[in-house]
Amino acid sequence: MEFSSEANQRIARLAAHLQPQMEESSILRRADCRAKGGSPGFKVAILGAAGGIGQPLAMLMKMNPLVSVLHLYDVVNSPGVTADLSHMDTGAVVRGFLGQPQLESALTGMDLVIIPAGVPRKPGMTRDDLFNINAGIVKTLCEGVAKCCPNAIVNLISNPVNSTVPIAAEVFKK
Repeated sequence: MEFSSEANQRIARLAAHLQPQMEESSILRRADCRAKGGSPGFKVAILGAAGGIGQPLAMLMKMNPLVSVLHLYDVVNSPGVTADLSHMDTGAVVRGFLGQPQLESALTGMDLVIIPAGVPRKPGMTRDDLFNINAGIVKTLCEGVAKCCPNAIVNLISNPVNSTVPIAAEVFKK
């Protein structure tokens, strides 16, 4: 597969953030971190932030010094997760978004979108049952990404991943 120059530039920008230049040490120092609400960094949205994967993932993103803005979206409980994380004194500014009407606001201007949204597999549920539910969720969220932040890097972890990734790919082709 051949990448366009725009894609190569985006990948290089991401790589530069992931491997910051350090002087003789790989330890991140206080001076390397941004002040609260401060300087440039990644703008990250987590769609499905109130779930079992989304909550710890949101905490890890909040602690990451490369993240300057963190948007947490879910159809339930995202204000609670947002309130909990807002008490952590890090450089990332956290905002919560609740429900379908706020999806576009949650996605506008994001550099990275992580999608752990969907229902978990329950006992007795087949992969087909899980797919039938989560496929619609993934399609709706990816349509929002395509509309509001088409240049964002997307990390899709909604199960069954081997079936939801092709759905996302079809949405992004349009």
